[in-house]
Amino acid sequence: MQRKIRNWLAMLILAFFTFLMVKITIPYLSLERDTAFLKIKQWMIQNEIWRFSFFTHVFSSTFLLIAGFTQFYKPLKGKIHRSIGKIYIIIIVFISGPAGLVMSWFANGGLLSQTAFILLSILWVFFTVKAYIAIRNKDFISHGNFMIRSYALTLSALTLRSWKYLLVLLFHPHPMDAYMMVAWLGWVPNLLIAELLIRNRTSHKILNT
Repeated sequence: MQRKIRNWLAMLILAFFTFLMVKITIPYLSLERDTAFLKIKQWMIQNEIWRFSFFTHVFSSTFLLIAGFTQFYKPLKGKIHRSIGKIYIIIIVFISGPAGLVMSWFANGGLLSQTAFILLSILWVFFTVKAYIAIRNKDFISHGNFMIRSYALTLSALTLRSWKYLLVLLFHPHPMDAYMMVAWLGWVPNLLIAELLIRNRTSHKILNT
């Protein structure tokens, strides 16, 4: 019972933050070049490759948050799970991941931030590809583990903003210093939590065999 309550609570929290992410994304639908985050990227906005990558990444990542959310919702297991999962993998590997990698090369904060986002993009694609290979080989346990890792990095879109808000609220750092910190905080803790979940998941399966 406690496990079910924790799972439902986690799903509700995830649904709430996904809703917030969708709300943040809506202003970009205008494709205006001075909306929100783009105000501090005016030095790159004329670069068509970067601009295309930005809008592609923003819109596709919002879908990925929702799609990934459904992958861990048990009532949707079956054909819906498989169909959405395929779309999730295709978008990360061929669309959002590469777009994120292009953006990483031009990240604010210099080499420290660029390195963080490049690693994030590479690992995001790598874990997703590994999840696909695992399910093709009918290795359901490895597939689930790599999907957890993949979605943990998908969630960096939310956690990055959460960390930035907390840092500014509590410590009032220089904007660029805050950006360099959240470039790492946005995804490294997510991956550590994912590994803990995987370890707990593995232990639970062993106890029930």
